[in-house]
Amino acid sequence: MNLDQALQRCPLVAILRGVTPSECLDVAEVLIECGFAIIEVPLNSPQPLESIERLARSHAGHALIGAGTVLYEAEVEAVVRAGGRLMVAPGYSPGVLARARPHGLITLPGFATPSEAFAALEAGADGLKLFPAEANPPMVLRALRAVLPRNVPVLPVGSISLDNMAGYWAAGANGFGLGSSLYRPGIALDRLRAQADAFREEIGRLRSA
Repeated sequence: MNLDQALQRCPLVAILRGVTPSECLDVAEVLIECGFAIIEVPLNSPQPLESIERLARSHAGHALIGAGTVLYEAEVEAVVRAGGRLMVAPGYSPGVLARARPHGLITLPGFATPSEAFAALEAGADGLKLFPAEANPPMVLRALRAVLPRNVPVLPVGSISLDNMAGYWAAGANGFGLGSSLYRPGIALDRLRAQADAFREEIGRLRSA
């Protein structure tokens, strides 16, 4: 599954910040059952590489599995060894992107300015993470979309909720990264399922409008 295929299935990235290896499989199973196709384990979670390895072994056929908050070149190699296929970062690092390309990792670096966006694309980024979204409202995305290539997916991340998705979608978002509005460490699985269903329902409404 490539990035376009995953976004077509469900343009929502589940960001499991704080997830532990002992709970990651149950959490991912709920999300995949709810239709999610992209799962990110930030590297500042407890034992993140073990979680990624478990998820890659169990769910790689059903979702893109990878790492978030990738900051350093050495972390790229660790993600690859764990079986991750996706690399998400809060910002653009030429070295990190260069290290990821030979491994065929799908890359979503963060950006907040046109210069960062075009530099990341020139370095081979597969898509862009508009971060932090709370500092870049829909009007900013609309202006950026006027100059960014139309075929490049842009996903706002940061304080995305059911209440503000519509504005970003109308401004040209291709999907969203969902953090604490979807998952928090220790969340009950029935609560997670309810929140995942609510986000799937909202993105379905936006796509069909």
